[in-house]
Amino acid sequence: MWPRILAVAAFLCVAGCSDSGGDDGVTGARIVSAPEGEWLSYGRDYGEQRYSPLASISTENVGELGLAWFADLDTNRGQEGTPLVIDGKIYITTAWSMVKAYDAKSGELIWEYDPEVPRAFGAKACCDVGNRGVAAWGDKLFVGTIDGRLIALDREDGSVKWDVVTVDQNKAYTITGAPRVVNGKVIIGNGGGEYAVRGYITAYDADDGKQLWRFYTVPGSPDEAEDEPEYLASARKTWNGEFWKLGGGGTVWDSMAYDAELDLLYIGVGNGSPWDRAVRSPGGGDNLYISSIVAIKPDDGAYVWHYQTTPGDAWDYTATQHIMLADLEIDGATRKVLMQAPKNGFFYVLDRATGELISANNYAPQTWATGFDMKTGRPIENPAARYGETGKPFLGVPGPPGAHGWAPMAFSPTENLVFIPTMSMAYPYVADTDWKPDWKRGFNTGTKFSEAAMPADAEVRKQARAATSGGLVAWDPIKQEERWRVKLPNLANGGLLSTAGGLIFQGQGTGEFSAYKANDGSKVWSFAAQTGIIAPPITYMIEGEQYIAVLVGSGGAMAISAGGIIADNPVPVPNISRLLVFRLGGDGKLPDAPELARLPLDPPAFKGTAEQVNAGKYLYGRYCGICHGDAAVGSVVLPDLRRSPVLESADTWKQVVYDGLLEANGMVGFGESLSEDQVESLRQYVIARAHEDKALGEK
Repeated sequence: MWPRILAVAAFLCVAGCSDSGGDDGVTGARIVSAPEGEWLSYGRDYGEQRYSPLASISTENVGELGLAWFADLDTNRGQEGTPLVIDGKIYITTAWSMVKAYDAKSGELIWEYDPEVPRAFGAKACCDVGNRGVAAWGDKLFVGTIDGRLIALDREDGSVKWDVVTVDQNKAYTITGAPRVVNGKVIIGNGGGEYAVRGYITAYDADDGKQLWRFYTVPGSPDEAEDEPEYLASARKTWNGEFWKLGGGGTVWDSMAYDAELDLLYIGVGNGSPWDRAVRSPGGGDNLYISSIVAIKPDDGAYVWHYQTTPGDAWDYTATQHIMLADLEIDGATRKVLMQAPKNGFFYVLDRATGELISANNYAPQTWATGFDMKTGRPIENPAARYGETGKPFLGVPGPPGAHGWAPMAFSPTENLVFIPTMSMAYPYVADTDWKPDWKRGFNTGTKFSEAAMPADAEVRKQARAATSGGLVAWDPIKQEERWRVKLPNLANGGLLSTAGGLIFQGQGTGEFSAYKANDGSKVWSFAAQTGIIAPPITYMIEGEQYIAVLVGSGGAMAISAGGIIADNPVPVPNISRLLVFRLGGDGKLPDAPELARLPLDPPAFKGTAEQVNAGKYLYGRYCGICHGDAAVGSVVLPDLRRSPVLESADTWKQVVYDGLLEANGMVGFGESLSEDQVESLRQYVIARAHEDKALGEK
């Protein structure tokens, strides 16, 4: 039904179908009725199903799939992008917001563009410096950058058409998500919800970059109340205290979808800032529109409806995860639905015209709610989950990474299944009773990361790692139940692709790129990619031949920040950033995989005090762990500080950590937030941790 409706919408050329850029350009009509062999938008088309009607590669012949060509990339950070394929060319983004164009058949590099993002902006990104892709309209491509710009490029040669700053660059805003274009309007959000910012999404004219409208997701200061639109006035009633001084959060850093027939744009809104509602909004409240799905009009940004998945969120349970549109037969009637599996563990099916909740059920284990009240459309909260209000730690399942992160889902219209890349991890939420905001460098969550860090206890680590895993879940959205599941050893894995050949493709954090049967989850093909995969694959066709493409390269939030939780579970793999392209009968080969090179765990003698270690532990959790790993157990992407030669010298450590000696490499100085004594406490903590792990047998 959904493809037929899209075809009708394209024929009628309803809102979103206007042309821009000539007959050969990308238009709304072309995206709505996406040609089988192309991949024109982030989710292939506006419905974001990530389903391709191509079936030349099928369950019968997928075993013949081989490497057609590959391209080495010039940045060894996490690769998260979805390629676009238009008129025989494949367009990708890499880490640090760079863009490249290749001949999609031969792999020949056509052009490349570097926005020259100052590396210091990487310190504002909570979860690595990846980029999820470009958008196309007319003869242009559009990319958002880590430093908060939106740039239009000529699709033919990569030259810059216009470049606008979309954020206050003095604040901790970033852009990692892919833009969308609707009716000639380029729509982009931003990130920064952990750094005390106010969320919004903005539309720009595709022709000249002029700002057309901006939609704020949370209310601002009382000075703005008199002139604010009704939707924000209503939201203000759900907040308490001087919330605006802490930003409020609600950043729109990833998911969007568009219904051309209804002319509605759907956005996913992020967590509150700070995380702990007791700090952010003393006295409670739902804190609209954080952790919500919001429908707006793309022409002017007017509010239409919302549904809040996690009222008064205190656990970083964003609703920025993949939003997908479909038509489903429910109770004997065809319903136009919106589906989402946000971080909080519940799968939601909504009427996408009205926002009415049709059904909800948990697709993964969770402890923050005891059930769901369909009469109110709200989860039934576990009172113990409110750690800020109770003053007691809460073991949350899922933890802040969520039961489903940013990695996209996929849909099979033949199986009527949604495929979800899931994660399973517990996390102890502990309120930071001494918390004070830091507008410069620190995480502003109101929680103690130091208390959630993995202890130097071999048995505890063993148990925690055994309970930490990823999964590929086939979910029936009509029955709201699991059809099948594949358990994966790594917590973070890639997004998904579904095809008419009856296949599901997914990369894994372990470095395996695999194909599964959509009907039962049996693995039918795999390829050793030599590096972790977190990006979603796509498929396209050229001259009658089907190709599968995927970006590979370890990184992202889990790889850089969860070292103490998932280290050696399984053995970490190096980052080797590449674009891989496959076809039936492909006989290409990768170079031999390099060995994982790591500096030895050989710390200097510990000469600090217990007081320094305790102080350093807290500071490390707030300022360092997000990049250098939980409990100072680093990744293979960014330096593992326990192994760093810089530990040897207090003066060199100060030059790097306090003064910012390596700012050009992305390691900014923390002198505006920390004293020299605090920086030395950090060094002593890392030295102490290195000795603890060495005593446990780590090398």
